[in-house]
Amino acid sequence: MAAPMTADPLWIAEAEVVSLIDMDDAIAVLERALAMEARGAAANMLKTHVSWNGDTLHAIGATFLDDSLVGTKTWAHTRHGATPLLILFDSHDGSLRAIIEAFALGQLRTGGISGLATRWLSAPDADDMALVGAGKQAMAQLAGVAAVRDLRRVRVFSRSPKNSGAFARSAQSELGLTIGAVTSAAAAAEGASLITLVTRATEPILASAMVARGAHINAVGAITPDRIEFEPALLARCDLIVADSVAQVRTLSREFREFCGENEASWHRVIPLSEVVARGGPRPGSADLTLFKAMGMGICDVALGAEVLKRAIDRSAGRRFTHPQRAAPRLCGTSQRRNS
Repeated sequence: MAAPMTADPLWIAEAEVVSLIDMDDAIAVLERALAMEARGAAANMLKTHVSWNGDTLHAIGATFLDDSLVGTKTWAHTRHGATPLLILFDSHDGSLRAIIEAFALGQLRTGGISGLATRWLSAPDADDMALVGAGKQAMAQLAGVAAVRDLRRVRVFSRSPKNSGAFARSAQSELGLTIGAVTSAAAAAEGASLITLVTRATEPILASAMVARGAHINAVGAITPDRIEFEPALLARCDLIVADSVAQVRTLSREFREFCGENEASWHRVIPLSEVVARGGPRPGSADLTLFKAMGMGICDVALGAEVLKRAIDRSAGRRFTHPQRAAPRLCGTSQRRNS
C-alpha cells in the first residue's frame, strides 16, 4: 500500500483520480485496509465536524503503521457544493507527499465500502435493490453494490420525482441495469433483498415494516446527529449490525444513539466491518435483517489515496509542486539584533 518516495509532492486532480482507479480496484484496496485495521496495523482518527446554518465542516484521517504515509481529508459540505481535499504526509519526517482532489475519491470510498459490506453481509443471491436517494452519491452507491451482486432489478426513490426519473435514466445508460423510478420509499423497498439509503433526511424514511425478511441494508447518508434515515426500532430486527467505525457511530449516529442509549449490551451488538472481513464472515443463514452503517472513515480515504499516489508515480501522473520550506520564517514585526 505504501507509495514510493518522491522528492517533491504531487497535486493529483479529479480527472486523474478517475483515470487511475475504478470501483473494483477501490473495493479490493478497502478490503486490504480493513484487514490491516483488524490486526492493528492501521489506526483511525475519529471524525470531527462543526455545523452552521445546515452546512458542515468535516475532518477525518488515519495512519498505517507498517507504511510510510499518514493523512487527513477535510471538506466543507454546503448547500452550494464542496471541495474535499486529501492531504498525505510522510509518517517519518512529516513532509508533504501529495494533495489529492478528493470528490471522486470520496465517491469511490463511500460506494466501495457499501459494496464491500454488501459482499460480506447480504445473501449471495440478493439481486433486487432499492435505492433511496438520487443525489451526488447515489451513482457510486449503486455501482458499489453492482460490483459485487448481479442486480436483476433496481428501484430508486427520491423526494423529487424529477430527480429519481433523471437518475434512473442516467444509471440505466451508464451501468446497463434495469432500473425504474418509484413514488415512495415503501414502493422501492417492497420485496427488496438489498436496500441502500443515501439521503440528507432529518426524519426517518425507512420503517421496519417496509423491509422484507432476509434483506441487507446499507445506511450511508446520515453522518451527523441532525440526520436520520431509518427508524431506530428497525435495529431490533437485525441479526448482524456492522459499522465502518463503531466509535463514530456512538458519537454521531442519531439512529443508533436513540436505539442504544446508555445500554452497553445494545452497543456491544455493533461490530466493525474490519472484524467481519478478518474472520471471513459469514452472514447468518437464517438472518432476518443485516445492516451496515457507514459514517466515513479516514482509514478508507487514506488507503485509497495511497493507492492513487502509487499509481500516479508509476504512470507519471499528477503535477509536482515545490515542497514547502522546512525552515521557520522570521516572525513578522521582529527586528534583528543590532551589533553595538
